[in-house]
Amino acid sequence: MAVGFRFRDFVPDETPEKGFDTLFKLFMQLVTITAGDVSEALQWLNELDKQYGLTDDEYGMGDFIEDLKKKGYIDENEQQLGELKITAKSEQLIRKSALEEIFGKLKRGTQGNHRTPHAGQGDELTTDLRDYQFGDTIEQIEMTESLRNAQLNHGLDGNYLLTEGDLEVRDTEHKTQTSTVLMIDISHSMILYGEDRITPAKKVAMALAELVKQKYPKDFLDIIVFGNDAWQIEVKDLPYLQVGPYHTNTVAGLELAMDLLRKRKTANKQIFMITDGKPTCLKEPGGYYKNSFGLDRKVVNKTLNLAAAARRLKIPITTFMIASDPYLQQFVREFTETNQGKAYYSSLKGLGSMIFEDYKRNRRKSL
Repeated sequence: MAVGFRFRDFVPDETPEKGFDTLFKLFMQLVTITAGDVSEALQWLNELDKQYGLTDDEYGMGDFIEDLKKKGYIDENEQQLGELKITAKSEQLIRKSALEEIFGKLKRGTQGNHRTPHAGQGDELTTDLRDYQFGDTIEQIEMTESLRNAQLNHGLDGNYLLTEGDLEVRDTEHKTQTSTVLMIDISHSMILYGEDRITPAKKVAMALAELVKQKYPKDFLDIIVFGNDAWQIEVKDLPYLQVGPYHTNTVAGLELAMDLLRKRKTANKQIFMITDGKPTCLKEPGGYYKNSFGLDRKVVNKTLNLAAAARRLKIPITTFMIASDPYLQQFVREFTETNQGKAYYSSLKGLGSMIFEDYKRNRRKSL
């Protein structure tokens, strides 16, 4: 009797999945979009339930909320009675989910976890072989390959020799530490024209933070936000990040980023800047200087001066412009040329993969 397979067209089940896992995936997305507001996220989830029938008589929205509490994902807000808040467990899971969604499915310095192009007497063995060089240790010599070379070079007669020229060693790689500052624009334009730009920026920041924590724990990653002013935030604050009624003080963001990097004793330093607009604001002794109409030469010159200062300190700035306005491209090109850094004109969809690739690429070269 022949055994085989029978193929037919796949007919998807039109009945939506129900239960905790399905609701939980949606809830985690919504709580990120609502900047950690559990009540608003649950209201949106209720609307989706009405439209798509996510619950049934056996498992309702009330059951889901109780399960969230029992499993430790939400808790009562002690400062505002009756309000719910996400827990540290949820914050960590949001970062891991962002990492999987975005990233998932160097000059020699202090020892770290990034491979650099500098080979030799390094920290980790590779799959590459090379000729023996003075200073290589005996443990690095690959005896099987070296003996094979001796046989090929000198034959198997009584004058069998193993010379220095026959020796091959297993190559090694140095690892290095890297210090990165991620700047996120939280000016009002990040939610203008009905486009939510802050949520993808938050997801990228959370994914990058989780990547560094898991794979490169010896690296330094600082995150700052900038509007009228600039300030540093912790990784745990990212899910709650919101856009404010701010202008774009790029100068304040760059000044803070460079101050943070000056304190780091690593050889490799870099700045990633996520923004969707031009600099429009400066802080002066008498208050704020603002001009949202066009490229203000006073603001632009101070921004370019900082780009040049970062270049002198060997701090490359990579700008991720998440807007397609041709009017801004000339400024971005001038800024990038002044710093000798890089610029990407990215859609929101491609932002995460580009930052990830650039982060890895900069680990492989001397900055």
